Amino acid sequence: MGIGHTIHQGRSAGANARVWAVVLYCLAWCSLPIAASAQAGEIAILQSSDLAAYRDAIAGFKSTVPSGTPYLEYDLQGDLELGKKLARKIRASDASLVVAVGLKAALAAKLEIIDIPIVYMMILDPAKHQLTGPNITGTTLEVPVERQLKVLRQFLPAARKLGTLYDPKKSGGKVKEATQQAAANQFDLQDFPVDSEKDVPQQLRALLSANDAMWLMPDSTVLTNESIRYIIEAALERHVPVIGFSPEFTKLGALLSISVNYTQVGRETGLLAKRILEGDRLPTARPVPIERLKITVNLKTAKFLGLSLPQEPNNLIDETY
Repeated sequence: MGIGHTIHQGRSAGANARVWAVVLYCLAWCSLPIAASAQAGEIAILQSSDLAAYRDAIAGFKSTVPSGTPYLEYDLQGDLELGKKLARKIRASDASLVVAVGLKAALAAKLEIIDIPIVYMMILDPAKHQLTGPNITGTTLEVPVERQLKVLRQFLPAARKLGTLYDPKKSGGKVKEATQQAAANQFDLQDFPVDSEKDVPQQLRALLSANDAMWLMPDSTVLTNESIRYIIEAALERHVPVIGFSPEFTKLGALLSISVNYTQVGRETGLLAKRILEGDRLPTARPVPIERLKITVNLKTAKFLGLSLPQEPNNLIDETY
C-alpha cells in the first residue's frame, strides 16, 4: 500500500507546514578563525526570509548584544540575487559585523563580503554549502549525536536496540558517527537505508519489528510532508517510541524530541558576536554548538506505550503535550 493511502486522512495543511518548516537542521567546519576584530558599531542583520523562527532567533540575538547597539536590517525575501545586492550594500556601509540568518543570507554574505566578520545562525548543514572562510563562523542548529544519546539513555533506560531510517547519500556520515557513539551509550544502533521515499514503508516495517525505539534523523528523503505522520502512527501501532528532533514531532505523537530553542540560538549567537566585537580570536574553526537543549515530551504517548518516565529526567523537560 502506498504512503498516500496509509496516512491519516485528518491531517491539516497547517500542521504539515509547521512540521516541514522545522526540518531545518548542522555539523560543519570553518577553515579559519575570525581574522580580525571589529570595533563596536552598527551590526547588519541579513535574513533569508520573514519566518517566525528567524524572528525568534533575531530577538534572542538582540537580547544578548549590548543595548543601544544600532542595527541595519535587511530581508532578501528568499531571493539569492537580491541577497547579493543587499550584501554589497552592507559591505559599503559602516557595519562592523554581519549576522546572516538562514542559508541564502549566509551564502550571499559569504560571496560578497570579505572584510567584515560574518556570523551565521539557523542553517541546515553549513559544511554541505561550504560556509567557511577567514571571516565567517556561526552556531549550529543540530544537537551533537553524543548529547542526544545521553538524553535517550536517561529517558529510555531499558532500551537496547535503536533503529533509524536514512538515505546513505545524505546521512551516511552522520549514521556512521552515531553508530560509534551509540555503542558508548549501551545502544545497538540498527540502520535501515532508503534510496527514495518509496522504500520507507518496507524498511519502516523491518525497523519496527526489530527495535525498542526509533530515532529520527533530519533526512529529507525519509521525512517529507507525506511520510512524517505515517511513520509516527505506524510506530505507535507497534508500540515503538519515536524520538524526534523538533517539538512538532512530539505534538504529532513522538514520545520525545531533542532540539534547540530558536530564541536561545539567537542568544548564544549574540554571545559569539560579542566576543568577536571585543576582539576575541576564536579558539576553534568549528561552529559553536548551542549549549542549552529543548526537550519536549508527549505524556499521552508515554501513557499509551505504558512508559513511566524516570523521575530525574523530569527536571530536564521543557514542554509537555
